[in-house]
Amino acid sequence: MRLSLSPQDAWQPLPAAEWTPDAARHLLRRAGWTARADDVARATQEGLAATLDRLFPAEPPYLEKPRLVARFEETALSVQRSLQGKTGDERLRGQRELQERSRIALQELSIKWLQFASAPAHSAVAKWVLFLSDVYVIAADKVRNAGVVYQHFDILARNGFGPAPALSKAVSRSPAMVIYLDLAQSQLRAPNENFARELFELFVLGEGNYTEADIKEAARAFTGYRTRPEGGFRLDPRQQDLREKTLFGQKGKFTGDDVIDLAYRQPAAATFLPREMARTYLSDTAVPAEHLAALGEHWRASGFELRALVRRFFASRLFFAPEFRGNVIKSPIQFYLGFIQDMGLDVAPIPRLTLTPLRQMGQALFYPPNVRGWVGGRQWINSATLTARRQFVESLFNAIDENALNADEQIELVAARTNGLQHFTVTDPDLEPLARLTAPAAAGRLVENLLPGIAATDVRESLQQFIASGPPDPRQRLRRLRRAAVTVMQSPEYQLC
Repeated sequence: MRLSLSPQDAWQPLPAAEWTPDAARHLLRRAGWTARADDVARATQEGLAATLDRLFPAEPPYLEKPRLVARFEETALSVQRSLQGKTGDERLRGQRELQERSRIALQELSIKWLQFASAPAHSAVAKWVLFLSDVYVIAADKVRNAGVVYQHFDILARNGFGPAPALSKAVSRSPAMVIYLDLAQSQLRAPNENFARELFELFVLGEGNYTEADIKEAARAFTGYRTRPEGGFRLDPRQQDLREKTLFGQKGKFTGDDVIDLAYRQPAAATFLPREMARTYLSDTAVPAEHLAALGEHWRASGFELRALVRRFFASRLFFAPEFRGNVIKSPIQFYLGFIQDMGLDVAPIPRLTLTPLRQMGQALFYPPNVRGWVGGRQWINSATLTARRQFVESLFNAIDENALNADEQIELVAARTNGLQHFTVTDPDLEPLARLTAPAAAGRLVENLLPGIAATDVRESLQQFIASGPPDPRQRLRRLRRAAVTVMQSPEYQLC
């Protein structure tokens, strides 16, 4: 990739004169899920620095623990104790019951996270935590515990804007990570190398910046990491290896925290996370090494503060460069939540209507495919997932058939409405503001609000002609506007941000 800016200029702040509505749309779509007209106007007026302060506040919002997750944590320990000494079918039934409770709690956690993330004030923070979860990967299908899955994401949220070494240390103590990378099975006499390997390869340094000997020695430092029956973290002193170790050419009686500190002293630590950020927030085409090195120097100088990295990245001239406009394929979660925000909808509290389409589009929250997380980019789109996106759009332009809901789903719908969530699909009143506009103005509003700034003029002209066609009857005009909106949101351009 050839860039329009030198490494020295790339990460300098965007000049104030270049902070325009188009720049604001770009920031909002990349840092969050979409760019609503009111948010664009507010960001344009406030300025870039103030907008970043608002998107990434000093005290970020946190997702409260869902009710069923808390209930699962309360009952899991007693169920596990009741299974002690039992064998055969009785033990198997108890384990299946526990897993079913965890599965249901995970469904609620997924819905609550999506509802939390759909709030425009939470969008940028939620997307950042989702990004971190694709670095510090765990998967619910191996962890099998809704409580520790929630705890892992909470660790990422509460440590996600402080020093990166502190985040890595907190993650090493995440019960979900201890389970996922087999630290709980690591013994003094037989250290398990999984966590040490992924710490270096996928969390801090990247492949090729450590040796096999470093992994073996680091694995010794993480022996004794265990989980508590109730889901917390503990150290087992009987299994800790406190003897001298050699890592990165240094000798000492290193602990797990010491290993993480040593890793961040390696040159590659300064560029690994910026490279992952660029892949997620800029382009799936690799940014040149010299540009990443320049950003890494700034980050290292800040003491690896994650908020400092976020602010420099999203305020930089390179982030707003023309070659990075409208070139990122939306993940299924961004596609879904962007649609929800674009149309002013609420997240439906029914897994079959919300989580199933996400899985069909290729991204089941809390279930990444492997330790490397989701590859993203062009991998999001194939014939099956693109069809799923189109079907999803159609479904949200049609009312929920409440007679087809089962009893549990109807209860969830009533509870959501009691809590003020009731706008789950696009209705005619949602389209009436467009219906009051002329055909050219309505087409322009759809293109400006829904598509990145790469939409060709003929897209606008085609929409205008379609909206203006047919009889002037208000009901028919609403139908044409509905079909126009569906067409835009099913278009290849809407898949990009």
